[in-house]
Amino acid sequence: HPKFPELTLWDLPGTGTPEFKPKEYLKKVQFSRYDFFIIVSSDRFTVNDAMLASEIQKMKKRFYFVRTKVDQAMEAERRKPNFSEKETLKVIREYCLCNLRKEGEADPRVFLISSWHLNMYEFPLLQKTLANDLNDLKRPLLIMAMPAFSREHLQEKKAAMEALIWKKALISCAIGMIPVPGVSLMFDIGLLVHTMKEFCKAFGLDDESLRNLANRVGKPVDVLKSAVKKTPMANQITQEFVQSLTYKSLLYGTAMVLEELTDFVPVLGSLAGGVNYLATTYFMLTVFLDDVLEDAESILAKVAE
Repeated sequence: HPKFPELTLWDLPGTGTPEFKPKEYLKKVQFSRYDFFIIVSSDRFTVNDAMLASEIQKMKKRFYFVRTKVDQAMEAERRKPNFSEKETLKVIREYCLCNLRKEGEADPRVFLISSWHLNMYEFPLLQKTLANDLNDLKRPLLIMAMPAFSREHLQEKKAAMEALIWKKALISCAIGMIPVPGVSLMFDIGLLVHTMKEFCKAFGLDDESLRNLANRVGKPVDVLKSAVKKTPMANQITQEFVQSLTYKSLLYGTAMVLEELTDFVPVLGSLAGGVNYLATTYFMLTVFLDDVLEDAESILAKVAE
């Protein structure tokens, strides 16, 4: 993933050849390394797709059928008299399901999406399904990487970030107990820079995300940027920016005093210092996350105008 290197998306070779053998295919693509498979078609699913799904199921991995370019099919049908979006979607779905059942897939589930209109059709449902099917360790990362289309999606991202804040605060606490003045502070600033950038990227507050959104919704990127009032762009978050925030924090002053105490009462100073760095990191990231959420909601409102 361009923003979250911990997440890897693999575009695997197609299965549309007469020599396709699902068992050999899964072995060649190193089946065990993937969390789930998305089987994609822009028209109809074939016997090879059904065979592949069957083999994936035997190996107890999750898979999802996704029918793309729904917007193009919708546009073609829109010219006909008595057009109904609901009925057209129903016809597309039944066509996909019929092909899969004919090829032996007993109970298929198909998600209908458009890559140009991610907020429409069933891409939001696909996002939610993928996240719910992952384990607790991997779910927050996927939620961070997925685009948000509504306040509900933004709140889901916020919940994932709040869990991350606790992890970062505990790391800060552990480093804060090191009885070497200055080490904890430098580490904490680096941790805050990295995490704040992650928050901005997760909520689309970076130049690339805003450009992509502007292209998708047909609005000038400067109009979307004008909605960002409380937080800097991801590329503007530097050590200097974070230092300016920490110096304004009362907790920071307490942390510095406690670091000095380690010279006189090492054990007591180290324990108190660790707790204080935990509190400082938690407080600063929580406040920053609230600001990021507010700006992200303002962007959604600007898109809807």
